[in-house]
Amino acid sequence: MPGRYAGYMLTQTLTPTSPHYPTLLRAMHAPPNPLYYRGDLLALLAKPRVAIVGSRRMTPYGKAVTARLSRELSEQGVVIVSGLAFGVDAQAHTACLDASGCTLAVLPSPVENVAPTTHQQLSKRILANQGVLVSSYPAGSQNHKGNFVARNEIVAALSNAVIITEAAERSGSLHTASFAQNLGVPVFAIPGSLDMPGSAGANTLIKTNGAQLATSSRDILLALNIAEPVRQKLAPRAATPEQQCLLDLLHGGEQEGDALLTKSKLALQTYTHALTMLEIHGKIRPLGGNRWTLC
Repeated sequence: MPGRYAGYMLTQTLTPTSPHYPTLLRAMHAPPNPLYYRGDLLALLAKPRVAIVGSRRMTPYGKAVTARLSRELSEQGVVIVSGLAFGVDAQAHTACLDASGCTLAVLPSPVENVAPTTHQQLSKRILANQGVLVSSYPAGSQNHKGNFVARNEIVAALSNAVIITEAAERSGSLHTASFAQNLGVPVFAIPGSLDMPGSAGANTLIKTNGAQLATSSRDILLALNIAEPVRQKLAPRAATPEQQCLLDLLHGGEQEGDALLTKSKLALQTYTHALTMLEIHGKIRPLGGNRWTLC
């Protein structure tokens, strides 16, 4: 909505004297005074909020985990909070938007001068989709190294929980975890392979009880006392019409191979190829005795 978006481009402020000023921001050593923002901040503060942060040098594993958690939490009405940085932060914001969710970005720069500059389009997309940009820096402020650490504390203070999806031993996202612990905000970390340096920080947080181990969005929802609604499971999507035909048939329950072939009305060679490709791509699995089911 162009008119509404134009209104959200106006910078507003929130001071510690306001009854709407977040409680955990007041608990910070130096609460932002004022807090600058664009978007409907008060609407997002009324919803459950989870920060997803991690490495700027994201691996394919970190990207997949971040996207999945951000999408699944967004689908349950959770606001995704992050710092608009490269890597995990940008992926968390993007996956939330792709799921039609709302996301809150805390900037290390004024909201009028988005940093990094390459994420200006992402910031516009956030605002256009009822999200919010937040900063503790007034217009015209210069970016300094210390801004990034201060930004991380605000990320923690604006969240009901923090998730580290992937972080190296010296990742800046570990500062966010430390700030969250000091503020009493639950911290979760996603475990990674022992051979992946990018997971060393998250694994260490789990080992030292600096974070709770999480393996799914359900772990986070339970901690926030958010009940998942019962939803009708949709049939998975396939690459070809022939494969989709088989998935649609298996969506109704497990099937015997010969019956599946008959119902599909596919030629035997086409049926066999489609079945094989679905199994290779992890869409279906054999049960034995020529019976098949969805994964």
